[in-house]
Amino acid sequence: MSVFVLGRFSVLSFFRAMLRVPGRSSNAPWRKPRHERLLLLLVALAALTPIYVASSQDVSRLCLARSALAGRLTIGSCAGNALDRARYDGQTYSDKAPGMSLFAVPSVWLTSLPPPLHWNAIRDFRIWLIRLFTGGVAFVLLALAVGRLSEGLSPGRGGLVLVTFALATLVGAMAATTFGHVTAAALGFGAFLLGWRGRYGLAGLLAGLAMVVEYQTLIIVVVLAVYVALKGLRNVAAYAVGVLPGGLLLAGYDRAAFGSPFHLSYRYVANKYAKSQASGFFGISVPHWASVEQVLLSDRGLLVVSPVSVAALVGLVLLGRRHLREALVSAAIVFGFLLLEFGYFLPYGGTSPGPRFLIPALPFLAIGLGPAYSRFPRLTALLASVSLIASTTLQLTWSWSGNLSYRHTVWGELWTTFTAGNERLHLELASNVLTWVGLSLTQAAFFVLGCGGLALVLAGVSGRASAARPSHLLLNHDPVAVPDPATE
Repeated sequence: MSVFVLGRFSVLSFFRAMLRVPGRSSNAPWRKPRHERLLLLLVALAALTPIYVASSQDVSRLCLARSALAGRLTIGSCAGNALDRARYDGQTYSDKAPGMSLFAVPSVWLTSLPPPLHWNAIRDFRIWLIRLFTGGVAFVLLALAVGRLSEGLSPGRGGLVLVTFALATLVGAMAATTFGHVTAAALGFGAFLLGWRGRYGLAGLLAGLAMVVEYQTLIIVVVLAVYVALKGLRNVAAYAVGVLPGGLLLAGYDRAAFGSPFHLSYRYVANKYAKSQASGFFGISVPHWASVEQVLLSDRGLLVVSPVSVAALVGLVLLGRRHLREALVSAAIVFGFLLLEFGYFLPYGGTSPGPRFLIPALPFLAIGLGPAYSRFPRLTALLASVSLIASTTLQLTWSWSGNLSYRHTVWGELWTTFTAGNERLHLELASNVLTWVGLSLTQAAFFVLGCGGLALVLAGVSGRASAARPSHLLLNHDPVAVPDPATE
C-alpha cells in the first residue's frame, strides 16, 4: 500500500494527505479581540522584560543545546556538578526532556553562548535572549490563541481572557525562562485547537512535540486521542501518524543517551532528589493531603495566588452547555494535571513561583474565563485584578525566593511591605532589561505592574464596547468557524 501511494504521489503529498483527514466539524470559535496587538505588546512587556537568576534549569537545558551543536548529548564538560543532571554509563546528561534544548539550539548558536562558568548569574543578556526566543515566543503565541478562541466563544471577552490568562496565573512568571511548561502548554493547546478544527494529523504532531518538551503532557496526548476517537474512530489513525514524529524523536534521544528508547532521563536522576524521584512512578504516587494543601492553599498555592481560577472552573461548566465535548476534554486535562501535582513528591518542583507542573493545563482551564466574564463580569474582574497583583508579585521575586516560603502567603509579604516597611520583596526583585535604559529595579517593577493593569483595563473597556449582545446571551451566539487555508 505504501509503495503504491508513494509511487503516485511525492512523500510530501503522502503526509499531507494523511494529516488532512476531514473531521465531522471544523467549527472552532475563533475571533480577534479588539486592540489585540496592543494587548499582546503590554502583556509581553509585563512578562518578558524580567531577567531571572540563572538556574540549574538553564544549565541543564542550555548545556544540552551546546552539546547538540557539537554533535554529542553528554553535558558533563559544560554543566559540571549542576543540580539538574542524570548519570548513565559513567556520563552526565540532562535530566530534562530534550525538547526545550532542541528549540534553543538556534539562539544558543546565534548568541555564541559560553559555558555556565562564563555567565553573569544575575543578569545575563544572552540567556535572556535565549529565553525570549524559546519560552517567550511560545508565551505570546499561546496568549494569542487563548484570546482568540475565547473571543469566538464569548464575544467581547477575548481580550480580558488573554490578559487574565497571561498575567494573572503562573504562566506569566514562567514566560521568560527555559522551563518547558509554557512551550508545552502552547503545543498542547495548539493540538487541541487543531483537533477541534478536524485537523487530526496536525493535532497529533503538536501533541507529540509537546511530549518531547515535557513528559507530563502525555496526559494531553491521551485525552486528545479519546477526543479525536469520539469524533470518529477513523480519525485516530491520522492523529496517531501525527504523534509518531514526536514519539520517534523522543525514543531516538533516549536510545542514544540512555541505551533504550523506553528509558527516560528521569530514570537516571543524579542529585539529592534521586531517591524520591525513583519512588512510585518517577516520583508520582497516590495524592496526599500535604501536596493538595501546598498546591492549592499554601504561600504560592493556586487558589491563594490566582483565585480567578475558581471563576474559570465555573466557566467551564457554563461552556459545557454549548460545547460539551470540548469542556469535558478541558476539564479532564485540568483534573489529570491536578492529580499529578497532588501525587508528586515535590509539588513546586524546586525553585519556582508555585505549582508549575499545572501550567500545561492552564490554557484549558482559561477557556472557561470567557463564559465567567459573560455571566459574572464584576466578580470575575475583581478576582482577575486580585490575581494579577499576586501573580505579578511572584513573577518579580520568585527567582530569589523560590526555595523559601512567603511568610503568611504572598499576601502577607505584600502587607508587611506596605505597612511595616518590610524590605524582603524589594531586595528580591528580579533584574529587568529596563534597567539598561536607566530605570531602577523598583521603577521597573512598577512598570511591569502598570503594563499588566493597563492591559486589563483596556481589555475591559474595549470588550464592553465590542460586545454586541447582553452578557447573559453571549454563550448562545453562533460560533465563528476558523478559516481553513486549505479550502480558501
